Amino acid sequence: MEDSVQTFFLCGDVMTGRGIDQILPTPSDPALFEPYVTDARDYVNLAARCHGPIDWPTSFEHIWGDALRELAQSRPKLRLVNLETSITTAARPWPGKCVHYRMHPNNVQCLRAAGIDVCALSNNHTLDWGRQGLAETLATLRDANIACAGAGRTLAKAKQPAIVTLANGHRVLVFSCALASSGIPETWAAADNGSGLFLLPGLDARSLDILRDQIQAWKKPGDMVILSIHWGSNWGYELASGQRTFAHRLVAETGVDLVHGHSSHHPRGSEVHRGKLILYGCGDFINDYEGIGGHQGYRDDLRLMYFPTCDLNTGRLVNLTVVPLQMFRFRLRRAGKADTRWLAATLNAVFPAPEHSYRVEPDGTLSLQFPGIG
Repeated sequence: MEDSVQTFFLCGDVMTGRGIDQILPTPSDPALFEPYVTDARDYVNLAARCHGPIDWPTSFEHIWGDALRELAQSRPKLRLVNLETSITTAARPWPGKCVHYRMHPNNVQCLRAAGIDVCALSNNHTLDWGRQGLAETLATLRDANIACAGAGRTLAKAKQPAIVTLANGHRVLVFSCALASSGIPETWAAADNGSGLFLLPGLDARSLDILRDQIQAWKKPGDMVILSIHWGSNWGYELASGQRTFAHRLVAETGVDLVHGHSSHHPRGSEVHRGKLILYGCGDFINDYEGIGGHQGYRDDLRLMYFPTCDLNTGRLVNLTVVPLQMFRFRLRRAGKADTRWLAATLNAVFPAPEHSYRVEPDGTLSLQFPGIG
């Protein structure tokens, strides 16, 4: 493979707090401040009642399960996740918020176990434990040599990209931003002299101008830009009004080469626009929702690993392989054939661009078929 053509790994929300944190080697205080659940261990017990006992404490590798084998086989040059968890020992949750995710700083080794390079932090759980929790999150990731973007001590810091240098001087710039539509309090926005998130004003021209200016300030020839964006609702396949137009303009006007969208608890449609990949909703990847009812029709137990291969000289997508997984006893395992076919059929039915489709390959992966492939 030429140095300019490389494969990356992306996934949606990695929520290693609450029940997941409890099964790791150094659990946080299990006390929760939710309306119905006051002990994080109840989420572990709920999963166990659904699928059988979970032996814990587990290893740091346990939660990734079969995903580790897929990562070893694909050898991606960049591993990017949306981390929806504060990494802190802070004891005071954000007031008025119903759900708070917290992972003990010692458990950051679970991210290192999967070789995560970059964590997008602009989302609706990063400040669950206040600005003290954010400061400790940033420090813990820095000490673990994991880059992050989308949050910082000031707005200027929150807007800066994480930079990963690849072969022959190529760089990948990862910007992380969010919209209030994903449930983020506006008070979480970073300020010139105050910590917080890179929060966009909306799906509008002002946001495009902000992103264009920021990208142009950092992007050099040979760089590829990934915009990791937390937006939209948790459930449903329909895109928010203006979301697709905004994504197209990101590609056409701002210098973005790949849109890494997330917030929905299940995967949403994707497309290739002007040769650039747009993932509207990658779905959850790791969480403690196992056994929780109410949205079974979306099959949110099924998770996707996205492996786009891109030409770094142009940012264009060469191909996309997607590996379907399933969360079972708080561990990811390869999805079965029937579930894989269901995923392909469901995603094909909701593609915003009808000329795109997923094909089920003999090895149980999905490959994206789009105009111009090959």
